[in-house]
Amino acid sequence: MKILIDMNLSPEWVRVFKQVGWESMHWTEFNDPKAPDEVLMEWAKSAGFLVFTHDLDFGALLSATQATGPSVIQLRCEDTQPCTMGPTVVTAIQANSEELKKGALMTIDVRRMRIVLLPLMNR
Repeated sequence: MKILIDMNLSPEWVRVFKQVGWESMHWTEFNDPKAPDEVLMEWAKSAGFLVFTHDLDFGALLSATQATGPSVIQLRCEDTQPCTMGPTVVTAIQANSEELKKGALMTIDVRRMRIVLLPLMNR
């Protein structure tokens, strides 16, 4: 599993993912933090990373473009710190790794997790 962490989440997430053996990097480590979301998405797709974010724009991009990737994990809660949400996020990714490898939009909050395979169909 390779995870690209969006700049709206703490770089501390890198450590959480590396502890379970997943390659991960924070977008600001190597790219312009002001780059448009489309640039981040294209980079993630070409490099084989999924995107981990707190931003709803990525799901909207997937829907608008009918993209088949990259997979996006949206963290939808107020407290996005790894010490609070780390175990929940890791468990959700582990339980849905096959879907994420194929292309999916996953939404995680403190009470539940939802996953939809890509491409997203406008309904």
